[in-house]
Amino acid sequence: MRKLTYFVAVSIDGFIGDPSGDANSFMPFVDEEFLGFLKSEYPETVSATGRRILGFGDDVPNQKFDTVIQGMGSYQLGLDEGEPSPYGHLREYVASRSIGTSPSANVEIVADDLLGKVRALKAEESELGIWLCGGAQIAGQLIDEVDELVLKTYPVLLGSGMPMFAGVESAVSEFELTSSRVFGNGVVVRTYSRKRGKD
Repeated sequence: MRKLTYFVAVSIDGFIGDPSGDANSFMPFVDEEFLGFLKSEYPETVSATGRRILGFGDDVPNQKFDTVIQGMGSYQLGLDEGEPSPYGHLREYVASRSIGTSPSANVEIVADDLLGKVRALKAEESELGIWLCGGAQIAGQLIDEVDELVLKTYPVLLGSGMPMFAGVESAVSEFELTSSRVFGNGVVVRTYSRKRGKD
């Protein structure tokens, strides 16, 4: 069984962006040290546009994931940059009832039964996992399927904004901290694994 990992940037008060979803306040903390970490451990989470800007190249192998799932809001960011397949080095799934036909052969639109699709992907045989890229709405829909959280916590207070999981009334799940790394700029990356049978 493959893992579904919610790898996400978050403020210290638990928001993944301002009320509109904008996370530009995190960008000043993406410095050389942090980029080195992403390139060595999570290169597949850098979009095609980001790879070109940062000089990653297409020869950097995926380390953790071979599949990405995102909502229309997150996918639209790539479309706005002229990237219909922003993570072409991964199998891409976009949960959306509004987009209709996929603008890229590498992107499969999931209009119905997102939960069923995710469970089928998790049941596949692969050494690499599935990256839940966002946003908050599909994270809320998939909250019980998340096996691992990798929280890139930026030293910023937003006060209000888009939560990590939207549309969830109550969900008590216990996770175990498996790793933590502190960067010189104050960013902390923590990894949590779900404790099965403790929910």
